[in-house]
Amino acid sequence: MLRALTVLVAAGLAVAAVWLLLDLRRLQAAERASGEALSAARSYAPDMLSYDYRTIERDMLRAGAHATGQLAEHYRTLAATLGPQARERRTVQHAVVAAAGVESATPEEVRVLLFVNMVTTRSGPGQEEPKQQVSQGRARLVMVTQGDGWRASRLSTLLGDTPVP
Repeated sequence: MLRALTVLVAAGLAVAAVWLLLDLRRLQAAERASGEALSAARSYAPDMLSYDYRTIERDMLRAGAHATGQLAEHYRTLAATLGPQARERRTVQHAVVAAAGVESATPEEVRVLLFVNMVTTRSGPGQEEPKQQVSQGRARLVMVTQGDGWRASRLSTLLGDTPVP
């Protein structure tokens, strides 16, 4: 009886140890993914949020190269819709990441919250001096693995208290 109980306890401990080891590996993979995706998001965000009316088609192509899925398609069509308006108003938008952090992470998907400083300069028809607006904002990039790197699958700007989907 005592021997059977000892074997049962040992088997239970072995199962628990294997489960903990597998969970540890998953957590370590998520931690590695966090670092890689955070670095990629900080690097990609200025390209994805900045444009110049003189080079808007090139800017949108560069931004789309950091994206995947519907977000990449969005950047492919954005130049056509944003371009005429940006050229008319001579808009230049420059984004700088002030801070960033990981909201959640799995080995395949990492949600990154970015605090972004934006400088937008416009000089429309009839305006002698360009107008410059400085703003601070938040954005969330959902980063996913693709091939041997990370790409943005979703981008959302955050206003107020926005729940994590």
